[in-house]
Amino acid sequence: MDGLPITAEQFAALPAEFRAILQAIIAHYERRIGLLEARVVELEAELAAAKKNPRNSSKPPSSEHPHAKPKPKAPPSGRRPGGQPGHEKHQRALIPVEDCVAVHDHKPTTCGGCGKSLRGAAPDATPLRKQILEIPPIMPDVTEHRLHRLTCPGCGATTCGELPPDVPTIEAGPRLVALAALLMADFRCSKRKAAAFLQDVLNVPCSPGWVVKLQNFATGALRPAYDDLVARLPDEPRLNIDETPTKQAKLKAWLWTFVAATFTVFSLRKSRKADALHDHLGENFAGVVGCDRAKMYFSIDKVQWCWAHLIRDFQSWIDGPDATAKRLGHDLMRPITRLFELWWNVRDGTLTREEFREQSQHDRDEIDSLLLRGVHLATGKPRATCVELRRHRARLWAFAEHDGVEPTNNAAERALRQAVIWRKLSFGTQSAAGSRFVETMLTIIETCRQQGRSGGLKSQSQLRLGQ
Repeated sequence: MDGLPITAEQFAALPAEFRAILQAIIAHYERRIGLLEARVVELEAELAAAKKNPRNSSKPPSSEHPHAKPKPKAPPSGRRPGGQPGHEKHQRALIPVEDCVAVHDHKPTTCGGCGKSLRGAAPDATPLRKQILEIPPIMPDVTEHRLHRLTCPGCGATTCGELPPDVPTIEAGPRLVALAALLMADFRCSKRKAAAFLQDVLNVPCSPGWVVKLQNFATGALRPAYDDLVARLPDEPRLNIDETPTKQAKLKAWLWTFVAATFTVFSLRKSRKADALHDHLGENFAGVVGCDRAKMYFSIDKVQWCWAHLIRDFQSWIDGPDATAKRLGHDLMRPITRLFELWWNVRDGTLTREEFREQSQHDRDEIDSLLLRGVHLATGKPRATCVELRRHRARLWAFAEHDGVEPTNNAAERALRQAVIWRKLSFGTQSAAGSRFVETMLTIIETCRQQGRSGGLKSQSQLRLGQ
């Protein structure tokens, strides 16, 4: 009976019947108050979840409406949009005269001042130049191969001619196959839109069904290059890995990305489990993997957890209703900010990794102490996060110990961004053949881009499409 506005002696002095009624009333309202308090906690959690955004959670940036993004912290400068007075002028370079299909000279015939006739050439011989670019009428080059059937005068058997080995088995050359594949994979056109472009713009007789045929042919031609990159993954010293949900027909699937120093591999699988990792990396992968804290990565020995994800988690504590977690989030942000200021010096070459390890040790120790405080004082999810980070603290600092390892998983997230946009527009694939096309083309295109090579028509056709 704690909390009654009367003393225990006063309560004992009441009639027994009245005490029983009073106790029943108090028990009833204690139960109601308990239920209401639980409901308040539930509603506060829902309110906190509603406030989740890409800055305090793992939500992707595309999930937030552009108008909902916070205003920049810097005050308006008052300048008008566009180039400012005095800025360096940038303009398109003129094409050399020898590459022009025609050159026309225009000379004045009369003086603009007095009207007299003008003749001769300009004394400085430096006319103003204006170039007009135009696309010529596009007509495909069509090569016809005729296979003649001849009859042997001796035995009467007929023999048909054979195509040379360099003639594609499909009714399209390497550049046309590559262009159709790029339209669907890199420029994210639907089958119908790709067919319309080929027919209406390039005058290539085409249909959506034939585009699918070109797609499958491109997959088969590029698959050896794809398989070669996949085979190189187990030997890479550093990888950044991420995944995003998608669909294959009506089944849920996952599009994985593996980013190495010089190439990127995409793989569309029906599972997000660790089996997909082991299929690509093998059971004894010795390199360091940059990733988030998803459970399937616990099967890898050397891991760098993404600090961008961690910072968003700490920011969610700051934005949440829990006063203890809010204070802990603020306290963690201070050494993290100092630590990353040092890391930017490593990135720009003004600080070696060894110097970074020495100068950041105090901040790393402070972060470790704050996480220990969270283990003992925090509750709920913040406490569980602190326990996990303390238990696996080596996964926080792999980037300080291993050359070439970054503290964030931005490399994988950047590589995955184009694939996410493709998924949002296409809603996934409809068949296993479509999935193989997507993973193959995204791998080739992103690898070419990563290596500073053109990911377009020339690079694709150079991979011996159609041979």
